[in-house]
Amino acid sequence: MNKYFSLISISFILSGCQILTSDNSVSTNLTEAPATPQTTTASEPSADFTTDTLISLLTAEIAGQRDRFDIASEHYSQQAQITGDPGVAERSLHIAEYMGDKQRALDSALIWADAAPDNLEAQRSAAIQLAQAKRYEEAMQRMETVLLANGDTQFDFLALSAVRSDRKTRQALLQSFDRLISKQPHNQQLIFSKAILLSQDERSEEALQLLEAQPKKTAAPAITLLRARLLSRLNRGEEALPLLRNALKNQPNDNRLRMAYARQLIDLNQLEEARAEFIELLQQSPNDDELRFSLALINMDLEAWLEAQVYLEDLISRGSYTDAAYYNLGRVFQELDEIEQALSAYNAVQPGQNYLAAQQRTSTLLLENQRLSDNTVHFEMQRMINTDLAIQLYLIETESLATHDQVETAWLRINQALKHYPDDPSLLYTRAMVAEKRNDLAQLEEDLRLIIKRDPENAMALNALGYTLADRTERLQEARQLIEQAHQLEPNDAAITDSLGWVYYRLGDLVAAERLLREAFSTYPDAEVAAHLGEVLWQQGKRKEARRIWNQALESQPNNSVLLETMQRLINKDL
Repeated sequence: MNKYFSLISISFILSGCQILTSDNSVSTNLTEAPATPQTTTASEPSADFTTDTLISLLTAEIAGQRDRFDIASEHYSQQAQITGDPGVAERSLHIAEYMGDKQRALDSALIWADAAPDNLEAQRSAAIQLAQAKRYEEAMQRMETVLLANGDTQFDFLALSAVRSDRKTRQALLQSFDRLISKQPHNQQLIFSKAILLSQDERSEEALQLLEAQPKKTAAPAITLLRARLLSRLNRGEEALPLLRNALKNQPNDNRLRMAYARQLIDLNQLEEARAEFIELLQQSPNDDELRFSLALINMDLEAWLEAQVYLEDLISRGSYTDAAYYNLGRVFQELDEIEQALSAYNAVQPGQNYLAAQQRTSTLLLENQRLSDNTVHFEMQRMINTDLAIQLYLIETESLATHDQVETAWLRINQALKHYPDDPSLLYTRAMVAEKRNDLAQLEEDLRLIIKRDPENAMALNALGYTLADRTERLQEARQLIEQAHQLEPNDAAITDSLGWVYYRLGDLVAAERLLREAFSTYPDAEVAAHLGEVLWQQGKRKEARRIWNQALESQPNNSVLLETMQRLINKDL
């Protein structure tokens, strides 16, 4: 870390202290000292430092050598403000950047830039710090100074910093870019930066046209990558493939291009080709476990289970992506019908992102294999070990039991949960759903009304109660009021829209029912929604379309009980 403090050597300062002037100041030039890798040596004017300044700088040097960068930063910052010396300000900037002190870095950069107006690195550093501080117009002015002096600019950094700014600020920056592009129409960084800003203002087509007008052979990789991203955003991903492929021919070792190409292949479901690209990437970067994990997932999508197993076990042995690797390894073993190994892998997943999903799959495996007692023991143990996740574990166990026709056991378990957590709305809601399976509509209504009483805007409870009343009772007006209230709260929820369509069907308004159910099915083509829409169409005489919708839903959910019951009831009725 001492490389940050090579500006002033102790011996230099000690010798300098011997050269006092008549006004008790010391004449020396800090910029004559060796430059660090983070700085450039500039020909700045000499500064006359007082004894106090030299002592402060010496303190900073010693603090830096002792890894007390906070003390060093404080002294350098203070002396930069007192002396206005460009060398001290530059050093103060780099230490502040290292410390993550944004305000001190900005102050130091501005002192450096103002003290050294002809130093392009100083102007560029000030521009970057101003951009990070969201002072974009000032940053633009500093960067323009660098541009006009033919220095290396970072307009792209400025544009990327401004993408989350307000629209007015971005528009002002766009005007500035237009002005500079008129002076330098072939400057790729200016064009690229303008395209970045355009893409943030929902002007992707305009941004793409700007980039496509540039010479293809000389396009920088960043421009190609942005073009590909814009094409994908405009649903023209198939055009991005040849663009990225041609760029890779010219720059085969550019991993950014290869990664973008591989991801584009995935987006277009060309998984075999994507796998080949990821293998190439991993060969180039054998320690990149993100690539290794991506390869595992691609192989799983290709149902190449043994290949996926190799990558996942490799990740586990490397101690990387461990929980995700164990979870997906469990999925692999499940596909290979290696039940015990799958359970072992799921059990190795620790609390975190994949933990609850692993518990769901564990319960499914155990119950599908008629291991009810093992399922009970498993969840009791998990609740003892992870007490903070007890409610979620109760929910998973109860819902899994109900799904696998263990309704009475599910009923016992959810009531056990509510004894421990009597006010939890998610447990109350789940008990209501289990009560529905037991045909206990009184308990269902009691639990859902309790939730609504405590939270009148709980759209899920309003919808569940309204749908049940519409589907299982003749209290249709009451049901409509509940569902309409839920729909007002969540107008884009397809499940609620489906419920509203169903209650209108039950009320005899087939036109409104069809409109609402079509809307729900277009965004959520679930089998139950298909059953409802098909029934409305069937009753209107649109039976060919009804059959088409039912058959479409059967392809993805062939065992859906609501859909099968609806088809059997209506078709058999007409036989």
